[in-house]
Amino acid sequence: MQTIMIVEDDPKIAELIQSYISKYGYTVTLVADFDHVMDEFHKHRPDLVLLDINLPRYDGYYWCRQIRTQSICPVIFISARIGEMDQVMALENGGDDFITKPFHSEIVLAKIRSHLRRAYGEYAVKVGERILEKDGLKLYPERLELLFGTKVVSLTKKEADIIESLIERYPRVSGREDLLEKLWDDQAYVDENTLNVNMTRVRKKFLELGIDNAIETVRGAGYRLNVSWTRAGS
Repeated sequence: MQTIMIVEDDPKIAELIQSYISKYGYTVTLVADFDHVMDEFHKHRPDLVLLDINLPRYDGYYWCRQIRTQSICPVIFISARIGEMDQVMALENGGDDFITKPFHSEIVLAKIRSHLRRAYGEYAVKVGERILEKDGLKLYPERLELLFGTKVVSLTKKEADIIESLIERYPRVSGREDLLEKLWDDQAYVDENTLNVNMTRVRKKFLELGIDNAIETVRGAGYRLNVSWTRAGS
């Protein structure tokens, strides 16, 4: 059963959509805390998101960008904004489609079905899942998961990209410039500490798997995977 997450601050509209599409076999979850949309996303791991633009504090464009750092699930914007630029902004910020209010519930359902088919069903591109392995460590880039032994941790898209680069280049060094280019399209707008922060997060994910000293810092060059796994605490 596929899960649809609705991020809409008008409870009447949200409940209307929920009531209609749940009749067709979908699990529907409504976001109520608009300051912590990503917490709800991680909790429910939806197959598709219906996202309003006008939301408290952060708008839908912002939340779509956050989703895109961690998932490629379909995102359909639903908004009362009807300007062409609003639709352009929705697509440029990672959205897949745009529905204007007021809308017919049948249109919403049809678009949901269409995007789910393209993403997961009969129209989806059939590509074998990639698995990168190194000495018992397994990275699933499309799942955003890292496994070691019986333990598994969830990753952000950037964390997965860093680990993928480290595995692919082993035993060579992954240069700082190469990592920056892989993670961010325009390095000019990236603070030099940003990569350090992300590497710290990656190291913490290895610690969650019970691995210490998994990443070696090569002074003046970059980072290298250390496959002589040391159990954390040993």
